[in-house]
Amino acid sequence: MNRVRTKFCGITRSEDAQFAAAIGVDALGFVFSRQSRRFVEPRAAARIIRELPPLVTVVALFMDDEPAWIRQVISVTRPNTLQFHGDETLADCASLGLPYLKAVPMATVTDVASYAAGFPGAAGFLLDAHGSGEAGGQGVPFDWSRRPQLARPLILAGGLHAQNVGEAILRMQPYAVDVSSGIESAPGIKDSTRMQDFIDAVRVSQHE
Repeated sequence: MNRVRTKFCGITRSEDAQFAAAIGVDALGFVFSRQSRRFVEPRAAARIIRELPPLVTVVALFMDDEPAWIRQVISVTRPNTLQFHGDETLADCASLGLPYLKAVPMATVTDVASYAAGFPGAAGFLLDAHGSGEAGGQGVPFDWSRRPQLARPLILAGGLHAQNVGEAILRMQPYAVDVSSGIESAPGIKDSTRMQDFIDAVRVSQHE
């Protein structure tokens, strides 16, 4: 089995970002959609990002946000990758000149392959349990038997935590796993024990 990468999303505090980087997380997600409980101001995020060690991917998450706001966030934070969680069109996603991930609302989309075909330039697809128009990070998994065959990397999200991520990896064989609420003590406040337990569980799954 190829190594499964990890992304911790909804980062709002420097200490959480530093701990995540220290234990080997591949990517950190920052939520810039104001409707989210994990929203972080761009300048605050930029300070966190500047303190990160090298080779940690920074992902900026949006959900049906105004193009001017997205451009402002990009200018301030300089992310590596964008992530779109709403009803953005192909043009919306592709017009900003950065690699992007497109979230697939698994509670709404029945034909994932057809949905993904609408975003041919996506770097990957993040399968989340939310429905169309709903935010992610709700702590609920979807049916893992629904594994689509996609040409692009598949990132698994939705209700993951240390106790179920091993099974999720075994059943879905994802390129990466993405966790938010499963490593938190409160929205946007990460718990170091839960972060470590999650990383340990991912690593154990690679050797089973």
